Amino acid sequence: MSRKLIGQLLVERNLISPAELLSALALQRERKDKIGRILLDLGYLAERDLLAVLSEQHNASLILAEQFPAVPLELEKLSYKFLKQFKVLPLDLEDKVLTVAMADPSDTETLESIRLFTGYETKIHLGLEHEISDALERFYGSGDGLLGKSFDAGDKLIGETLDTGEDIEHLRDMASEVPVIRMVNLMISRAVERRASDIHIEPFEKEFRVRYRIDGILYNVDSPPVQLKPAIISRVKLMAKLNIAERRLPQDGRIKLKVLGKEIDLRVSTLPTLYGESVVMRILDKSDSSLFDLQKLGFPESMLSKMEKLTSVPHGILLVTGPTGSGKSTTLYSAMKRINLPDKKIITIEDPVEYQMDGINQIHVNTQIGLTFAAGLRHIVRQDPDVIMIGEIRDLETAEIAIRSALTGHLVFSTLHTNDAPSAITRLVDMGVENYLLSSCLIGVLAQRLVRIICKHCKTEYPANPENLRALGLALNGGRPVTLYKGAGCESCGFTGYESRKGIFELMEPDDEIRKMVVSNESSNVIAQYARSRGMKTLKEDGLEKVLEGVTTLDEVLRVTQDI
Repeated sequence: MSRKLIGQLLVERNLISPAELLSALALQRERKDKIGRILLDLGYLAERDLLAVLSEQHNASLILAEQFPAVPLELEKLSYKFLKQFKVLPLDLEDKVLTVAMADPSDTETLESIRLFTGYETKIHLGLEHEISDALERFYGSGDGLLGKSFDAGDKLIGETLDTGEDIEHLRDMASEVPVIRMVNLMISRAVERRASDIHIEPFEKEFRVRYRIDGILYNVDSPPVQLKPAIISRVKLMAKLNIAERRLPQDGRIKLKVLGKEIDLRVSTLPTLYGESVVMRILDKSDSSLFDLQKLGFPESMLSKMEKLTSVPHGILLVTGPTGSGKSTTLYSAMKRINLPDKKIITIEDPVEYQMDGINQIHVNTQIGLTFAAGLRHIVRQDPDVIMIGEIRDLETAEIAIRSALTGHLVFSTLHTNDAPSAITRLVDMGVENYLLSSCLIGVLAQRLVRIICKHCKTEYPANPENLRALGLALNGGRPVTLYKGAGCESCGFTGYESRKGIFELMEPDDEIRKMVVSNESSNVIAQYARSRGMKTLKEDGLEKVLEGVTTLDEVLRVTQDI
C-alpha cells in the first residue's frame, strides 16, 4: 500500500480522474508543492477524502476536532509559531512518546525536529488542517501561555559571548541542526515566493525581527524565537562561507541556491550591532530571463526608441541617475544585453557584480588590494573594449578616465546619484570634470524611479478629485470626470494592492544649445527649463501619465518623486 504514490491511490479509488492527476502533476513541476495540496487547491479533491487515503497509506488513524483533548498538553520546548507553521497539534505524552495530530504525515523533517527538541519519540494521527489551526489558536494563540518560552534548549546551548574554540564549534553544531536549517530554508523560500528583493534579519535585546522588502517596501514577517538568534545568523554565515567566529567586523558573501525551481543568487552582508549581527540578503533571480529587457522596464514608446538609439552609438557616455534602489543597474544590464553581440567586447567594473551575464567580462572592485574603479578602468582600456560599464562614478579620477574613454572611441555606461537628469551635469562639474570635455562626450542622461504596479487581480476604479488633478497640472478631460485606479488588496498581492514594479523615466539628450550651456557653466535649473521646452518629459510627468493609464496610483508616484 505504502509503495504506491498518493496520486495512483486517488485515481484507483475514483476520487480524481487520470486527466485531473495529469493536470495537477503539470502544475507541480512549476509550484514544487505536494501533489495533495495542489489537488485541494485546484478543487479536484475534498480534504477528508485526501486524509482518508493518506491514513491508509501511512498507517495513521484519522482524528477529528471533537476527539482533540479538552485542555492543551503542557510542552515548553516547542513554540506556538513552530506548531502553527507546520500544522502540528500535541495530543498526549506517555512513556516519552509524544502523540501529535498532523495534516501532512509525510513531513518527516518536522517530526525529526520535534524529536530533536523534545527528546521524545512521536506517534502521529491525521487531522484536518483547519481544525488543527483552530485548536492551536485556541490553546496557545495568546503567545504568553504554555509555549511562550519557545525552544527552551536554545537558551542553554547558545550564549552571546562565544569566544573559545569549543564554543564556536558548539555554535557550528547548532547551526547545522535540522530545525535551524529548515527555518533558514523556509525564510528564503517564502521570500522568493513573495517576490522579495531583500531579507533583513535584525537582532534586538528582546526581539529577533525578520523583514522582507517587497516592491521597495519593508514588511514584517513571522520571526524565529529570539533564543535561536545566534544559531540562525551562524547558519546564514556558514551558507555564505563567512567566518562565524568573527562577529566584530562586517562581512560579505554569496549563496547560490535553487529555490522553488529557480536559480537564486543571494548576496549576504553582515554588520555588527549592539545585540548581535544584522544580516541582509539581497535576492537575485538568475533564472528570470525577462529581467533585462528594455521593452519591459516601463519606457514609453518614444523614449524606448531613443534609448535603443543611444545604446547603439559607437562612442560617448550615457549616464543613469537616481537614488539607491531605483533600478539603475537593471537598466544598464538591459542596455548591455541588447548590444551583447559577437562583434562587441563589453567589460564592466562593479561594486559588487550583481548579475553574471554570459559574454560579458565583469570585474569586481576590491579596495583592499587597491582594485578601485579608477585603477580597474586604467587596465580595462588596454583590453580593447567596445563598451565599458562603470558601476558608479564616485570621484574625479573615475570620472576623468570614463570621459577620456568616451572621447577615445568607447561607449561608456555609468550611474550617478542625483535627483533628476540635468543635475548629473552639475554633479560632474562640481567633482572637477572639465566642462568642455563633458559637453563633447555626453550623449544622454536618464533619471529614473521605480513605482509599484496596481495588482491586476484586485484593481478597482474611483473618480479622481478635480482639485488634486489641477494642483498637479493634469488635464481634466474636458470637464468630464477622470477615472483613476487602485488595488483593493487581495491574497495574490499580499493585501498590498500592488504587484511588481515598473520604472518612470526622464531622458535628456544634449543638443548643441545644452552643450553650450554646459561649457558656460549654466545651473541645472536653466538646463532643465530649456530641455523641457524642447520636449523633455520629467519624472513626475511620466509617472502621472502612468497613473492616467491605470498602471500605478497617484500616491505611489508622489511617494517616489517627492524629493524632486
